[in-house]
Amino acid sequence: MNGAEILDVARDGIWTLLWVAGPLMIVALVVGVAISLFQALTQIQEMTLVFVPKIIAIFIALIVALPFMGDVMHGYMGRIASRIVTG
Repeated sequence: MNGAEILDVARDGIWTLLWVAGPLMIVALVVGVAISLFQALTQIQEMTLVFVPKIIAIFIALIVALPFMGDVMHGYMGRIASRIVTG
């Protein structure tokens, strides 16, 4: 492999990482902002209030997005395997 092919594999891996982790990170961000807004409006300053709703929301998002995440990772592995086979 030359330098350009290595950069292509690395770029593809970073994009795959972003596609796989992106939905969960967006859900965590939205839930965190919503809980922070709720805390600011009601003046409830409990630090542990954020964790339980965020964990539940991420778990539900993981269940919903798991087929998509599996397809993206399967495609990435297929591209890597084809690069290995072709040399």
